[in-house]
Amino acid sequence: MDTLLLRKYDVPVPRYTSYPTVPYWDSTPGEVAWKNKVKASFDQDDGISLYIHLPYCEKLCTYCGCNKHITKNHQVEAPYIDTLIQEWSMYLALFDQPPTLKELHLGGGTPTFFSPEELERLITSITRQAVVPDDASFSFEAHPSSTTFEHLETLYRIGFRRISIGVQDFSPIILEIINRQQTEEQVEMVTQQARALGYDSINFDLIFGLPLQDKSAIRSTIKKVERMRPDRIAFYSYAHVPWIKPSQRAYSEKDLPLGEEKRALYELGRQLLEEAGYAEIGMDHFALPEDDLYQSYQAGTLHRNFMGYTPHTTRLSIGLGASAISDSWDGFVQNEKKIADYKARVERGEFPFFRGHSLTTEDENIRQHILNLMCRHETDWAHPSQQSNALFAGIERMEELEKDGLISLAPNRLKVTQKGLPFIRNICQPLDARYWDKRPEGALFSQAV
Repeated sequence: MDTLLLRKYDVPVPRYTSYPTVPYWDSTPGEVAWKNKVKASFDQDDGISLYIHLPYCEKLCTYCGCNKHITKNHQVEAPYIDTLIQEWSMYLALFDQPPTLKELHLGGGTPTFFSPEELERLITSITRQAVVPDDASFSFEAHPSSTTFEHLETLYRIGFRRISIGVQDFSPIILEIINRQQTEEQVEMVTQQARALGYDSINFDLIFGLPLQDKSAIRSTIKKVERMRPDRIAFYSYAHVPWIKPSQRAYSEKDLPLGEEKRALYELGRQLLEEAGYAEIGMDHFALPEDDLYQSYQAGTLHRNFMGYTPHTTRLSIGLGASAISDSWDGFVQNEKKIADYKARVERGEFPFFRGHSLTTEDENIRQHILNLMCRHETDWAHPSQQSNALFAGIERMEELEKDGLISLAPNRLKVTQKGLPFIRNICQPLDARYWDKRPEGALFSQAV
């Protein structure tokens, strides 16, 4: 990578898991308005996505930026599941017919903190009141040290075919400094057991930029990944935001690879993964050619939502649980982050969100262009419906990006060059009208590279 470009563009920018990004949500819909948005979105599509947030963990992984609650008290499981089921029933009451579940994902926290019996009770309570098509994608996040054969067997029996294993890195030294207690043997055992049961898509989550991580650690990790051969890999950049996640102060910034050193870890990892037969997809994701994520990328149908990259596109994504985010396409809401507040709201029969955003027509326009760049590395605006003042203002901000060879502009069309792929977040930022209208005075985002 060009060192000068890296230095120039390694600045704080949003990750664009949504547009507008959460810091710029400024028009939370009321409960009646949210119900109407959900109903309208449901009526316009033939399926929904469902995300369920299971926030409990037995131990704190200090690098983690997720919303979690640390406890060894498993008595919390049943009451939390009860609340999730009650929240789901509130959404069901809005629909004229059972929803079709195109995808369902269990995230956390640590979903396998919950017993197989409680997870089965949750999922069967949801699916008995829904339609589950043959091509539905049910997936869950698995911590290698807490995922038992019983978890795998139970979830497979009730429809799960995808598993995402939180590996991060295989180095015992790195795992120790981030307080991630697992072993290579546990990762391999979960992988082998899942394959033996019939899971058809296994993902490994890896992170580059962790404390004490260097090129030798990346080489060692990728070598072990190649041997275990997961179908997909998410190779995320570590987001160091200690002002938001104080647990990240457990180590010093002197321990972190930064800037050019950090990006070199990604470039090495990408090279090794491509040599092993994986193809880069979207941003920070890789898949084998036979995986449906790769196939949807090739077909131009790849989609991105709060759960990550997916072959399934739905207008309505419902998030259940503390801190979960729901998306009606023209609106977002986020649930209460504190478990006690979330439960109290649901028990009162209220939709438990505390903030959100109603998208304007201009927001929707920019959202689609950013989504196109994130999923296809190009976008166009030949049709008047694809145009807006915010889009044209954003294109005018891209002069420097074009001069540096990161993008190619043609009439009514923008393409990201091969040189520009590492800077995809920087390329989206000029289109971010909300950001430019109210640029942050303090630190909000992680570094671009």
